Amino acid sequence: MMYPHERLLMQKYKGKKFVIVGVNSDSNREKLKKVLQKEKITWRNWFDGRRGAISTKWRIISWPTTYVLDRNGIIRHKNVRGEALDKAIAEVMAEIDK
Repeated sequence: MMYPHERLLMQKYKGKKFVIVGVNSDSNREKLKKVLQKEKITWRNWFDGRRGAISTKWRIISWPTTYVLDRNGIIRHKNVRGEALDKAIAEVMAEIDK
């Protein structure tokens, strides 16, 4: 589960031009709502269901899939986690600060 790491990122970049969005592909919307509540997920999440429009358009073939986009909406990194995710976000954030 990436939720604890994502929560730390939200704290680290609070007040900056940074956002996390989730697209969830669980098959049960009610179960998802309970998980989001239990895990105290505060960032925006969309329910896409199995092979929904979002995952189809973005060609998601495994879960979780992560993307880091720059301020222009260009995908700069895909499927980075842990330290690599932190580094990718820091790189994009540094460009915003310039």
